[in-house]
Amino acid sequence: MSVNSELRELDLVDLLSERHTLLRKIAEKAWNNQSDIYISNSEWYIMARIYKKQPTISYINKNVEISRQAIHKFIKNLAEKGLVEVNNVENNKKEKWIQLTLLGEECYEKNEKLKAGLEREITEKIGAEQVRLLKEILKMDWNIDE
Repeated sequence: MSVNSELRELDLVDLLSERHTLLRKIAEKAWNNQSDIYISNSEWYIMARIYKKQPTISYINKNVEISRQAIHKFIKNLAEKGLVEVNNVENNKKEKWIQLTLLGEECYEKNEKLKAGLEREITEKIGAEQVRLLKEILKMDWNIDE
């Protein structure tokens, strides 16, 4: 059975999940083929939330769909790789803020270029108008709640 015939049987939720998983695998492989620094999809997700910002860790906990414990583990891993730095918030002993290091920003920007290349590849296969429509549809307010 080909990939397309398997996908034909799936509903919208599963189709989105399958395509998301495939694209993440391709993006991860592209990164790992050109870098010695392994960065997991969850770590990229956190890095995207802090790129060019200095959010607090509690902000990350509230706005990232990963458990609090896992977020702390990923932030620790990112810090050990030299990709983020964690700092104390002034006048608050409990709270910390986080930012990408220069290396973290460099990695993030290189990965954005890799993803742009993947988008160009998809555009070549399915057409610019299809990609534009897909992006428009995904950006729409679907008016559904958790």
